[in-house]
Amino acid sequence: MASANQTVPRRSLQDNARQFWHRVSEGLAVHQLWSQFEKDARSSYRLYSAGLDNLQEEPSRRRRGWQMAKALFWAILEKLTPARRVLVLLALILLFFPSGGMTYTNRAGHVESFQLDMHVWGGLLLLLVLLLELADRVVMKRDLEIAKDIQVWLLPGAPLQIPGYQIAYATRPANTVAGDYYDVILRPGRTSSEDRILFVVADVAGKSIPAAMLMATFQASLRTLSTSGVALAELVAGVNRYACSNSMGGVRFTTAFFAELDPETGDVIYLNAGHNVPILRKNSGAVERLEVGGLPVGIFAETPYQTGITRLDPGDWLVIFTDGVVEAVNLKNEEYSEPELIAVVDRGAASTPAELLRTLLAELDRFVGNTPQHDDMTCLLLKRKS
Repeated sequence: MASANQTVPRRSLQDNARQFWHRVSEGLAVHQLWSQFEKDARSSYRLYSAGLDNLQEEPSRRRRGWQMAKALFWAILEKLTPARRVLVLLALILLFFPSGGMTYTNRAGHVESFQLDMHVWGGLLLLLVLLLELADRVVMKRDLEIAKDIQVWLLPGAPLQIPGYQIAYATRPANTVAGDYYDVILRPGRTSSEDRILFVVADVAGKSIPAAMLMATFQASLRTLSTSGVALAELVAGVNRYACSNSMGGVRFTTAFFAELDPETGDVIYLNAGHNVPILRKNSGAVERLEVGGLPVGIFAETPYQTGITRLDPGDWLVIFTDGVVEAVNLKNEEYSEPELIAVVDRGAASTPAELLRTLLAELDRFVGNTPQHDDMTCLLLKRKS
């Protein structure tokens, strides 16, 4: 009976330890944690080492290593506030300062001494700076999560059901929020036979919060103007004029691809505003490039735009993507490239867009490995049923 009672605390301790580890790791396996750490480390190094390539070449490897270490140290230090920089420098001094002691004679005439460990105080100061940085990160992360929720609300939810067609789309932001945008908009005509479906994929220059804010203004202007019933070229011209008023003189431009589908005939009127050239993969295996259009929106208010015309026949695929897909890099700094994307579409031509999209994302994951994602990825697939 006593031995049974002795095992209860041990089991309880093991359960508590298991619960603690699950709470810390969120249920991830060790190899998943290591993969996540490796991605974070590479991403952080890329942030802090920006500009190190511009260092002067040193004949001595040791001198060049010292120069890079010094530049990296200042790059890290300059990203802190002045007060935190002082704390970090003081902490480093204390960490390298030799521990010392003091002796004194008390009133009874006895000599007493005590040790002063500077290393402990240096470690505490570094811990204080870490806690302050973590507090900033928690506040920023909370705000970014709210912004992410708003951005998800701006994007379409379940794909629009179009008889005779199948659609799938997905986006992967490089940061919490993205500058990529996609949409599927019904443009009603006077009769149901005159209804048109507008497909849009856009990529705002830059990433994170600034790009996400401009993406929201792009979405608002597009949604508003798409109800006006104007032709596609006039619609894009209106979006461009509005974008020019918010693009900081053309610095924050947006590349975009617009395609207006007639569901009954499969006719597609499109306009490529400086975007990655979409792929129209015919049922025969031939590939058509949709290049007609003009400059990205947000550069010149009076930019002329032209529209192109093509047709989506039964079994054809329309693949619209942003540069984050074809420019994804692996550990060898090799790009995924457009031919690889076309090969994936060729192999999955008989599948549904949802299945092909899952295959494509899995292929990208295998290709990049633990390389940090450097740009937003967005892909929209449209297939006309055979």
